Amino acid sequence: MDVRISVTQTTREISLELADDTDRGAVKEKIEAALTGAVDVLWLTDKKGRDVGIAAAKIAFVELGAADGERRIGFGG
Repeated sequence: MDVRISVTQTTREISLELADDTDRGAVKEKIEAALTGAVDVLWLTDKKGRDVGIAAAKIAFVELGAADGERRIGFGG
């Protein structure tokens, strides 16, 4: 699953590729906890096992993409 996070006061975005077996619901719960102020740092673990922390107060938006098996290639709809 791909995750794209925009951070305030910067033009760059953080793009992470999470493991294919990552629970989408659990990731959404972590994101919601960060956006509501329940936690100060959003911690996610990427596909290579690296932990990435983003200050919750600096998150502008989060986009959850499809899992690798669901990606489409080409111009078809």
